[in-house]
Amino acid sequence: MTTDSRTAITNATQDEKRQHVSRRDFLKLSGISALSIAGMTVLTACGPAAQSSTTDNSSTSSASASNDGTLGDGKTLRIGMEAAYAPYNWQVSEASDHTIPIQNVSGAYADGYDVQMAKVVADALGMEPVAVKMSFTGLIDALNNGQIDIIMAGMSATEERRQAIDFSDPYFEGGFGLLVKSDSQYASATSLEDFSGAAVLGQKDTMLDDVIDDIPGVNHLTPVDSVPSQISQLNQGTCDAITFNTENTDGFLRANPGLVAVQFAEGKGFTETVPANAGIAKGQDAVLAKINDALATVSTDERQSVFDACVERQPA
Repeated sequence: MTTDSRTAITNATQDEKRQHVSRRDFLKLSGISALSIAGMTVLTACGPAAQSSTTDNSSTSSASASNDGTLGDGKTLRIGMEAAYAPYNWQVSEASDHTIPIQNVSGAYADGYDVQMAKVVADALGMEPVAVKMSFTGLIDALNNGQIDIIMAGMSATEERRQAIDFSDPYFEGGFGLLVKSDSQYASATSLEDFSGAAVLGQKDTMLDDVIDDIPGVNHLTPVDSVPSQISQLNQGTCDAITFNTENTDGFLRANPGLVAVQFAEGKGFTETVPANAGIAKGQDAVLAKINDALATVSTDERQSVFDACVERQPA
């Protein structure tokens, strides 16, 4: 999948007519209390492998919705995600204040940072959020085919993707790094140049694969379908390094004690940032404005607090 997606997000200026989501309301929607935020610690890491799924095509297509500020059927907000890309999204078997149902997986629920921000969007639109689990690669097609209403899956608004769908302002921003085995010859590397000739593995159809070409002389391996698959391949020794989103460094390392994150010297690592954007079908400017207004009411500190809480409770 990918991540695409941490550094501070600059909040958009809000006009006087904008509907505000207060700090208390946002934390309530996210299932997080002030006490839990004060006591956050990073504990774990990446979720289970993604499954490719299909959904009922009889629901109203988001692409066919009129530009009147209504998304889909105006009642149920179908949110496309892998439910396998912690801390952005993952699957659990029990409902909680943090979760929403997964519409196409019986008895399953989705949690994660994307889910918490999707609750804010759904509340602003007056809709009930549900997750629709599918492969990351299939999300844009599913959106344009009307299987889902919105993508909130740690997806970044690249120029190529903008040709197919419209994107919101970022609701989080991160960076890229490399993970290697602790006993690897590359564990002490300090620059991308040190990985010349190394076999590096990314995730298919994501920036986790694209950025590999920034490494001079790299052996760019055929990407795999998910981050858990990347980690599995690295542990099996089929590659020298994998790309990862640095916002979840502590989580990855806690769940994978045999791995280390390469410590690049200043200016010697990846320079790209990875925003997380919501995606909707084209031609829905009024809806997009509502989504941006809702996201802009959540401060940088609140976003970071919610993200940290997701890192804390994500599955190992």
